[in-house]
Amino acid sequence: MTEASAKIVVDKLSLDYANAETGATHRAVEHCELRVAADEFLCIVGPSGCGKSTLLSAIAGFLAPTHGSVTMDGRPITGPGAERGVVFQEYALLPWMTVLDNAALGLKLRGLSKKERYAEARRFLAIANLHNVEHKYPHELSGGMKQRVAVARTLANAPEVMLMDEPFAAVDAQTRMVLQEELCRISLRSKLTVLFITHSVEEAIFLGDRVAVMTPGPGRIRAIVDVPFARDTRTWAAMNANASFNVMRDQLLDLVRAPAHHATPVAAAA
Repeated sequence: MTEASAKIVVDKLSLDYANAETGATHRAVEHCELRVAADEFLCIVGPSGCGKSTLLSAIAGFLAPTHGSVTMDGRPITGPGAERGVVFQEYALLPWMTVLDNAALGLKLRGLSKKERYAEARRFLAIANLHNVEHKYPHELSGGMKQRVAVARTLANAPEVMLMDEPFAAVDAQTRMVLQEELCRISLRSKLTVLFITHSVEEAIFLGDRVAVMTPGPGRIRAIVDVPFARDTRTWAAMNANASFNVMRDQLLDLVRAPAHHATPVAAAA
């Protein structure tokens, strides 16, 4: 993939944090290089503290680069933008609003009429299999349903890129598997670029077209690996029965666990 053809380009990116009490500077990400294609589902894994979420925050426009740059469609990212939707681990739903109003909130802020925003919100609630709970309130929903509302709200705003920061980490294992299958289906139907942060190599393989592995902090991209399984056929029943899935999981785990100085070729990162 060339820089000109990439949707998102992270070029020699370094990100520092300053400790407000001591004044000391901590480098979270160092000389990071990454290219994400249009309509690609790219997952990023790495050990705790490697800078995965910090990298996503820079792409979202929440953090300014210390060195290097982040661009989208060749234009520098200088702050948050509607073309980049973000889904966090926390559901961030407003408890006094119904599911429908939560899903339509971004559209309301953009000035759409009630008829227009409800029609669009209902379309994405249906995609997320939530059409029958639109009049419920967040406290009436399971954790998995709340997260699907958050995804539907992001999709309703028609972003070109969806940035997801460990969105399923807080739900139980069975619900997580259901959500992963739903997201795989939703992303295929919606045709958008997804950057997904996770600590789980199994989740990364299940969801991604490619998986980027970061080194221990300060994080760099150690390797980018193509996922060979067709996304439109992925279910957990099929993947668990696939010996190649287990082989790939073990290979990625070895990459994640390797020390920071471990040399690994990144041939697939081009």
